Amino acid sequence: MGRPMCKNLLKAGYEVAAYDPFAAEALDDVVSCGAVRGASNADVASKSEVVITMVPNSPHVRAAVLGEKGVLEGAKPGLTIIDMSSIAPLESKAIAEECAKQGVIMIDAPVSGGEPKAIDGTLSIMVGGPRETFEKYREMLLVMGASAVHCGEVNGAGNTVKLANQIVVACNIAACAEAYSLATMAGVDPQKVFDAIRGGLAGSTVMDAKVPMMMDGNFKPGFRIDLHIKDLNNALDTGHGIGAPMLLTSQVQEMMQWLHNNGCGNDDHSAILKYYERISGTEVRRK
Repeated sequence: MGRPMCKNLLKAGYEVAAYDPFAAEALDDVVSCGAVRGASNADVASKSEVVITMVPNSPHVRAAVLGEKGVLEGAKPGLTIIDMSSIAPLESKAIAEECAKQGVIMIDAPVSGGEPKAIDGTLSIMVGGPRETFEKYREMLLVMGASAVHCGEVNGAGNTVKLANQIVVACNIAACAEAYSLATMAGVDPQKVFDAIRGGLAGSTVMDAKVPMMMDGNFKPGFRIDLHIKDLNNALDTGHGIGAPMLLTSQVQEMMQWLHNNGCGNDDHSAILKYYERISGTEVRRK
């Protein structure tokens, strides 16, 4: 997702230095679009007023910011880090505290919308940290997203909201998979179900985006099962830490874990349907 986000910044006229130690092709691509090639995270930080990180999980953010040749090695006091990864809220807070010791401000700004919305610049962005910093970079964030909402002054507030988002999305996809499996097994064309209920209270952005994929058997990833497992693990850990009941989340997590263990971890999260198809012996497809 970092690649299209970077491209959108370049299109908007921002000067961008980029680095990616794992995806050389992605880095070559953004450099071909006008980005300056960074030699390391520290090198990018030394060239920048603000650094955006977009990596898979908490350990990757910690390594990118605090590790060897990390952002802090190249940072000058006053640098701002905007972490747009989806990570554990408490880890986001801890990394921000380490940054503050060197005069570096960090805010968390995880996103929702997956790769398609990263490409067209319509992500939903949830921000935690000082409002003053949010307001300073709000215009830049809106180059990458259709909305950017300040969720709280505390670091980790954005990631807490992202976990809530991921719970709602996961449970919604699972509910669609269960409902459309029921309809198919009862002999009703799932397309008819979709047409009949999408405009009512059951309708949702998730249904509009994911049910057509289910009915086509198209599980090309927009957001992978394995990444959603990561997010739900963070949600469960956070919930357990504060004593919040996580009954639905734990059930959907078990479905996703089964899919991971059966070779579907790189499928789109709409592939929760495969779990229902396996236990029911019935495929949900358009007639």
